[in-house]
Amino acid sequence: MVILAAALALFIGAAVGLLGGGGSILTTPLLVYVVDWPAKQAITASLLVVAITSLFGLIAHARAGRVRWKTGLIFGVAGMVGAFIGGQVGALLPGALLLAAFSVMMGVTAVAMIRGRKQVKGHGPHKGLPLFRIILDGLIVGLVTGLVGAGGGFLVVPALALLGGLPMPNAVATSLLVVAMKSFAGFFGYALSFGGDSLVSINTATTTIDGGTTIWPITALVTAMAIIGALVGSRVVGKIHPDKLRKAFGWFVLVMAVFILSQQIGGQLYDFASQGTLQAIEVIAGLIAVVAFFTWVIRRPVKESIADFDEPEIALEGEDSSGGNSNQNSTPSSSTSGAKPSQD
Repeated sequence: MVILAAALALFIGAAVGLLGGGGSILTTPLLVYVVDWPAKQAITASLLVVAITSLFGLIAHARAGRVRWKTGLIFGVAGMVGAFIGGQVGALLPGALLLAAFSVMMGVTAVAMIRGRKQVKGHGPHKGLPLFRIILDGLIVGLVTGLVGAGGGFLVVPALALLGGLPMPNAVATSLLVVAMKSFAGFFGYALSFGGDSLVSINTATTTIDGGTTIWPITALVTAMAIIGALVGSRVVGKIHPDKLRKAFGWFVLVMAVFILSQQIGGQLYDFASQGTLQAIEVIAGLIAVVAFFTWVIRRPVKESIADFDEPEIALEGEDSSGGNSNQNSTPSSSTSGAKPSQD
């Protein structure tokens, strides 16, 4: 099982390198269903894996000068508070509840991947950052990160664009810094306990498996393989257009989310539906409503869809140039509005 987990971690890392995020959402299911870890130990390890792989992904963006460090640190510190609290709370919750919440997070992430990224325009030059909204956003998103062990990058990117006023390429790059900071905070929230014989100690309930075996050796292996996969994926990302790959991966994540949720609440739903015809109709109606909602969200058109290139504005310029003379006949303001995101 350890060898299989290492191979799958390589795949997860490659997905992160190819898609720029989202692949790490599978780390927790990998540890739960392949390594056979309890939910809390899997989430603890997953947060560490996400944090370290995000740092490695951040390096390339930092070298290219796309990371806005001041904005990222402000968002990151706000998110760390929520993530640490989420980790402390999650360590006390039942594992089944955590996995159910995680499956919902997976479903939302999958829908975001299937629909694709969209150009989120910032508000232009900022005289000052809206600190209250940043702190509130960081606390909420960080709390979710700490609870379920997912980076939540798909929530961070639009927040950086809308609240931080960053162009999309800078928002994507800076989000890796924010995700790393939140994930480290969530990890320490799960891994540390306070009180008792010492002020701070390692929480054995989240860092050891039955029998006293620690999670660190396998966590280190999974992290190393994910990093290797991410480096390999980033090397070939320019040769593979990730749009179709992202959507296919999103559908896979959505299937996994349904599977995990069914594992956690399927038995209860079946027992409830078995009580009578009315209860069965209620369950069926609820399932149809959920499927209809997700179908509507996925099929709802994205108003400003862009290609998933490393520099989104390059894709937009390519689309403008492919329009031929139609752009030449347009007004200057309309011909350039899609070519470049709002400036910081």
